[in-house]
Amino acid sequence: MSNRVEDLVEKLTLELLADTGIELVDVEYVKERDWYLRVFLDKAGGIEIEDCQWLSEQLEEKLDQLDPIKDSYYLEVSSPGLDRALKKEKDFLRHVGDMVEINTYAPIDGKRVIVGKLTGLVENSIQLEVDGLALAIPRDKAAQVRLHLDFK
Repeated sequence: MSNRVEDLVEKLTLELLADTGIELVDVEYVKERDWYLRVFLDKAGGIEIEDCQWLSEQLEEKLDQLDPIKDSYYLEVSSPGLDRALKKEKDFLRHVGDMVEINTYAPIDGKRVIVGKLTGLVENSIQLEVDGLALAIPRDKAAQVRLHLDFK
């Protein structure tokens, strides 16, 4: 159910964002206590509240017309945040050289959280530099990959 909703909302959002300079980062439709439809946006220089409000109004109008979601839900349109998750190939390519934090499904070299500099994405393997050493982690072993924030 959620993939169908996410795919439809992604398609509608991409149509609305055409020629705006705003990038669709991700769409998620998740059940927490209630259902949430979350749309994450970005653009050069950072996303602004007006961008989120504009898309929220446009998307809400389209979704009301089509009525594809039978559950009641909350629509949230926002920036992915400073510690954004990297999911798509373009996310990895854009953030080469940045520090990332990878949470793995099972320990790798005794660790389930690995922090390093992203050096690339090769054949579905996340390439990192950790303490001066090259490390490759298969994407299917990574539960989550996020930009790493260091508050030193």
